[in-house]
Amino acid sequence: MKTRYTVALSILAGVALGAAAVQALHAQAKPIAYVVAEIDVTNPEPYEKQYVPIAAKAVTDGGGKYLVRGGETAAMYGEPPKPRIAVMAFESMEKAQAAFNSSAYKEAKKVGDKYANFRIYAVEGVSP
Repeated sequence: MKTRYTVALSILAGVALGAAAVQALHAQAKPIAYVVAEIDVTNPEPYEKQYVPIAAKAVTDGGGKYLVRGGETAAMYGEPPKPRIAVMAFESMEKAQAAFNSSAYKEAKKVGDKYANFRIYAVEGVSP
């Protein structure tokens, strides 16, 4: 009878260790994704009023967090970028791509294309 308990406890301990190892592997996060937008605004007033609110909502609804949103730029070497810059962070590249491929963002982009030219790309990075 004691042997059965020993074997049963050994099996349970093995299952628990295996489950913990699987959880640890799944807990290893994918690299964070940063989306960089270079925006050459051609008509500032309607850009700010019509595009920015709906685009920002689409990004945040898609899991993005703004790290940079316009603001002053300073050149360390070479010329500073001329367009407006926005930087957003997402949990993963997949989440970033999903946010910018969403119907909400595509609709916002249609509005934004009237008032600006965009260059938007994502890069994998490290957590801050």
